[in-house]
Amino acid sequence: MSSFSNIIWAIAKRELSGYFASPVAYVFTVIFLILIGFFTFSSNLGGFFERDEASLAAFFTWHPWIYLFLVPAVGMRLWSEERRQGTLELLFTMPITTSQAIFGKFLASWVFLTLALVLTFPIILTVSYLGDPDMGVIICGYIGSVLLAGSYLAVSCMTSAITRNQVISFILSVVICLFLILAGFQPVTEMLIQWAPSRLINVVSSLSVMTHFFSFQRGVIDTQDLVFFLSLIGFSLFTTGVILRSLRTN
Repeated sequence: MSSFSNIIWAIAKRELSGYFASPVAYVFTVIFLILIGFFTFSSNLGGFFERDEASLAAFFTWHPWIYLFLVPAVGMRLWSEERRQGTLELLFTMPITTSQAIFGKFLASWVFLTLALVLTFPIILTVSYLGDPDMGVIICGYIGSVLLAGSYLAVSCMTSAITRNQVISFILSVVICLFLILAGFQPVTEMLIQWAPSRLINVVSSLSVMTHFFSFQRGVIDTQDLVFFLSLIGFSLFTTGVILRSLRTN
């Protein structure tokens, strides 16, 4: 077990250093911080000051939408680049398993996204200066945001293994993640009520990241929500493994 985890950590460190060896990490981080700050404090969009309360509700509301495009942009290169450059075959000849390679690459990208999220701490300081926020709710919101980013990233990892074209990988992951948002989006559910049975609507809503992320926004850590996000991550990474093993066999 120790050897298994050591190999994963070695792959993760290699991948993580690769992010910061190029402008990709810095460009992503700057764009993310600018967008999240703009949407949070904009009067027309975030409504931070109009809420007249010391909370980060406006901050977390935009995370599913900002991650929709930025996370696939990070994940689209995980396996597509390996396939395009022909280094995937070289990777398979190394004394590592497919699972170790998948977990290592995924962990590195997830840590990178988490670091970008941590850099939003000035917003917490701003709210604390303006009032007395409930830090428990804020911490729950950050935990939910990390899980949400990991779910999007796992989906992007899966689509990246399907094709060697990064653009196609990006589009596929955006479409899948958009479905995971709209499945529980209120305007969509209201439209489904007109012709679909309530049982079907409940099933569709349960597949939505919005439904489960909303609980974290309210400061509630529910086992059902944790299981949903971890299951989505696990299923996507398992599917990635199936795809890569088929390529390895061929």
